[in-house]
Amino acid sequence: MHPHPLVLNRADPQVHRHTDGFYYFTATHPDYDRIVLRRSRTLSGLATAAESVVWRAHPTGDMGAHIWAPELHRVDDTWYLYFAAAPAEDEWAIRVWVLENTHPDPFRGTWTEKGRIETAWDTFSLDATTFVHRGTQYLAWAQQDPSRDGHNTAILLSAMANPWTLTGPQALLSSPEYDWECVGHKVNEGPYVLQRHDRVFLTYSASATDHHYCLGLLTADAGSDLLDPAAWTKSPVPVFATSEANGVYGPGHNSFTVAEDGETDVLLYHARPYKEIDGDPLNDPNRHTRFQTFGWNPDGTPEFGVPVADTVKESA
Repeated sequence: MHPHPLVLNRADPQVHRHTDGFYYFTATHPDYDRIVLRRSRTLSGLATAAESVVWRAHPTGDMGAHIWAPELHRVDDTWYLYFAAAPAEDEWAIRVWVLENTHPDPFRGTWTEKGRIETAWDTFSLDATTFVHRGTQYLAWAQQDPSRDGHNTAILLSAMANPWTLTGPQALLSSPEYDWECVGHKVNEGPYVLQRHDRVFLTYSASATDHHYCLGLLTADAGSDLLDPAAWTKSPVPVFATSEANGVYGPGHNSFTVAEDGETDVLLYHARPYKEIDGDPLNDPNRHTRFQTFGWNPDGTPEFGVPVADTVKESA
């Protein structure tokens, strides 16, 4: 039986399954001031794997506050960490930043600050992820659209000139429009890509980070121009949401990997074990990392099911 939760107090989880046989795990630390890594040869082993702090927020200036949603990616035989951060003196001026490590082992070597990813709009932006499709490296991220009053974030996509520089047009793929995307906050954030069955699937999280948080899904044909918003179809309903019956609330900010067999698809996400939150959800540390396997519908789209119930009890 898989441990649920997998890792306590770690939100926005991401796992990279590397060619060395390890699963590398990172996530948002509840103090919002550091980037941590774990690794294990099994997914379940991440629960007890030693955690290493590989980078800390600056005491002043850029990258000083709100260190959120790191993702570890391997691009051109080099490690990169994408994360959101704000100046210590302006903690809501959040943008996407990049670290690089040329050492084969991301726990060793030096993490070099490559700077901020420059986007067409200089607005609130976060939750960057990268993937390769048909030989092109892409970055997907969430950003405030200045043309839409009241919208917090939309999902954007761009090709990359290198792992820290965007090139060409930046396409807006999805904005909050359905009721379930607009509860508390009008939010599309936390994109992550899954490529299967001659299609490109992009999941994202919607609404406020309480029990309304849920996953949406965009789908494009693998042969289409991914930078053409018309190539993408949005699911009109959430594809993964709170399960009152199982006591799992606000599942979201997911990533994907495969099980140890190399074939079974796995969904990682965070959620809380209760519905009511005292105060600001951002100050509640109990978004725990969970994972579960998932299957596929006859039409070739993913079937995530419902969040499974906890098997690991929190210590008092």
